[in-house]
Amino acid sequence: MSARTAEPRRPQSLISLRSSAEEPQNKQNPTTVQSSAAVPSATLYRLASVAGVGSALILLVNAAKRSALIATTDLTQLLAPVAEILALGLVVGLFLAFGRRAGLFGTIAFLINFVALASLVGVEVVINLVFSKLPLTTIIDLRAGPLGLALVVSSVLFLLGTLAFVISLVVARGVPRIPLALYFIGAVPIALRAFVPEWALDLGLVVLAAAIAWLAGWLWMRASTTSR
Repeated sequence: MSARTAEPRRPQSLISLRSSAEEPQNKQNPTTVQSSAAVPSATLYRLASVAGVGSALILLVNAAKRSALIATTDLTQLLAPVAEILALGLVVGLFLAFGRRAGLFGTIAFLINFVALASLVGVEVVINLVFSKLPLTTIIDLRAGPLGLALVVSSVLFLLGTLAFVISLVVARGVPRIPLALYFIGAVPIALRAFVPEWALDLGLVVLAAAIAWLAGWLWMRASTTSR
């Protein structure tokens, strides 16, 4: 009875051939997954770098416009809020590449900075596309109401968010500290634009543009190695 119920054994040669045929596929999977994940990461970092360069160029245009080096046109007014929109791309790239290393603090700092930059887009829209078309008395009346409070909150949030994000990148290590310091220094007069002279605001725009361009170029050069 035991001879009839016993399952016939498979030839050893067939088993070895089957296992040897499956081994290459199993060995290739980790490498394939790793390479396919690295390529999108490098591409994302380079896109963030391009966004940063675009933001820096628009900030320079804003500074030149405010200094009367170039004429104020509808195009320059429309471009002003785009600087913050493109800066969001660079901030996201820096956080994904390095900011996450700072743990919970890095995540919170990124979220605060992201919300602050997003709110600053609204501030730029109001200043460049609304206030520029209104008489001074109307602007003063609007600033005295809830709009003025919203502008102040956005500016303070931008200052705190920038400081927290810079500190998180310093804690995470890997990002050069000089452009990070310039990034914060340039953000201070922008956040305090209602209390600083025009030349200080223009200088802040130039310093911030230089810092963003520096960080964007550095991230571009490190895109491939960082993705690994």
